[in-house]
Amino acid sequence: MAGLADTFPFVITQDVIWRDMDAYQHVNNAVYFRYFEDVRMAFFQRTGIVALKNETQIGPILASTRCDFRVPLDFPDRIQIAAAVEDIKPKRFTMKYAVWSEGQDRIAAEGEGLLVFYDYNDGRSCAIPEQVLAAIEELQHRL
Repeated sequence: MAGLADTFPFVITQDVIWRDMDAYQHVNNAVYFRYFEDVRMAFFQRTGIVALKNETQIGPILASTRCDFRVPLDFPDRIQIAAAVEDIKPKRFTMKYAVWSEGQDRIAAEGEGLLVFYDYNDGRSCAIPEQVLAAIEELQHRL
């Protein structure tokens, strides 16, 4: 397998950096959540969610997240971090994630996050705006 682009609609690539290593000589478990955040924020920028949040104060908030570790990553390596949206409901959706090690030619971790749309002015959940749903739909159907 050459990576995740054939199975995920959105993929970013970055290098594993030395400071992410821990005393056990592999990438610290907490760093994987930063990888998920990196791809999530790139996805949000691509779909206009960041711009919408800046304009209206309506945007996603992370309600929960989890990670299943498959193989340890270490330095040096180049990784692909992928995201897809699933299970869209009126106020929330789930993002699935995968981290692919190019050095090991396999998935290093998989996870997901529950994102709830939130009105930061009112301090409560709200419906996902139609423009967001349309942008997600467009991006997801590029495969």
